[in-house]
Amino acid sequence: MATVFINYRTGDGEKTALLIDRELSGILGGEDHVFRATRSIKPGQRFPEELLGNVRRATVVLAVIGPAWARSPRLRDKDDWVRRELLEAFTFGIPVVPVLEGPGARRLDPADLPLELKWLAEVQSERLDVEDLQAGLRRLFTRLAEWIPSLGSVVRPDLRPVAPDSGSVSNTADSVHGPLLQGRDITAGDVGTGIKNNHGIAHLGSGNVYRDSQHFSGDGATYVAGDSHGGIGHRFGNSREDGEGKR
Repeated sequence: MATVFINYRTGDGEKTALLIDRELSGILGGEDHVFRATRSIKPGQRFPEELLGNVRRATVVLAVIGPAWARSPRLRDKDDWVRRELLEAFTFGIPVVPVLEGPGARRLDPADLPLELKWLAEVQSERLDVEDLQAGLRRLFTRLAEWIPSLGSVVRPDLRPVAPDSGSVSNTADSVHGPLLQGRDITAGDVGTGIKNNHGIAHLGSGNVYRDSQHFSGDGATYVAGDSHGGIGHRFGNSREDGEGKR
């Protein structure tokens, strides 16, 4: 039985519906807990029964509202499935949460909706922007935890970062491709720097490293790599120590 029913219009919100489906299915323990018509209705199944039956059995309905959602003439068609699913939820008292797609999405205006759906403009909505997806999903799942308690163990709205004390160590690593070692207070064995599959010079410690390059020392030098087409001249009248002292 699906816990969350995702209501959306193909071509106007389906990508957001897919993102929500993928994330919620992973958190809730499988695709059976989330109903999204394109994925959930199997070949040979009668879609009217599947759509309306799963709306009635859902704990909550998410209505994905794309940029052109309210302007679609299909919303006023009595046979439109987006409309029918929402009215079915309303009739059976299933909570509906409008999910506004994009950073500039406006709250629904009752003037833009058919009479039967004007109630949707009075329902508190959530905004989901793909440019700030994780924050948006966190807000949405926090809201859903009101009806699905198991989400509360994954997303806690009151959780705040704890400042480390003077004796603690915090480590973070993003986009690591290869071995990673982080630690503190190692009581057995040695901890150092490990390098694997290196393709260049690695310098781990003090001193200079010279490889395939010229090494010069003294008061001055001239080095030309390539062709020279003019004269080069130097005069070193004082030692380095004398020159430094005249600053």
